Amino acid sequence: MAFTFPENFRFADSHEYANPQGDLIRVGISAFAVDQLGDIVFVELPEIGTKLVRGKSFGSVESVKAVEDMYSPISGEVLERNESVLNSPEELQNSPHENGWLMLLRPSDPNQLEELMDATTYSNKVNS
Repeated sequence: MAFTFPENFRFADSHEYANPQGDLIRVGISAFAVDQLGDIVFVELPEIGTKLVRGKSFGSVESVKAVEDMYSPISGEVLERNESVLNSPEELQNSPHENGWLMLLRPSDPNQLEELMDATTYSNKVNS
């Protein structure tokens, strides 16, 4: 199965995405990562106000197969969590790039976005 990814998203090697929303960044995990996990049963996210560091774990996602840590694609402060994903983890599976986002960050260094893969590079990596 070939995956397609939104052009404006940036991706980390660990399969999290950063979706710029003006001065803020919406963070989630890619459709490829969701597909690899299988049926998702639980999502753990940091509290609002938590300061995240790029490359450090911010929570986990649990499927019937495994529990995987998720890593912040950029450094920043958590402004909002997607409560619908916390209440209904299957939302992440149904729509990882739209309704299944995980949190909204205020980036501490927006230039970190440039160090992430663009959609084409990431697509080539996971579809090869």
